[in-house]
Amino acid sequence: MSKIAEGLLYSESHEWVKVDGNVAIIGVSDFAQSEMGDITYVEMPDVDDEVEAGSDFGALESVKTSSELIAPVSGKVIARNDELEDKPELINEDAYEAWIIKVEMSDASELDALLNASAYANIAK
Repeated sequence: MSKIAEGLLYSESHEWVKVDGNVAIIGVSDFAQSEMGDITYVEMPDVDDEVEAGSDFGALESVKTSSELIAPVSGKVIARNDELEDKPELINEDAYEAWIIKVEMSDASELDALLNASAYANIAK
């Protein structure tokens, strides 16, 4: 069974968000990484790129499949986890430590559309 971290928000497309002031730290859920298998590549936007809620901002590739990453919030990318370029397997090791990007949110009300841990548990099965 997948681990679901409390205190995070989740999208229905299996991204998680940790809110730190006006910054959204974004990664993929433990459920998503377990469904994909061994992750071999992470495609990420560049710092200063704009992302839009509901649109793809990158992709994960694994030995089994590839999957688009869907932005849970809109804003400007202020950091990316470059460590994932050489070690994409970090997502498999701990999906909640291996964040992908940090976004300065342009509309914090978009967080209202995300799920809390218990609501996400109903779809991550």
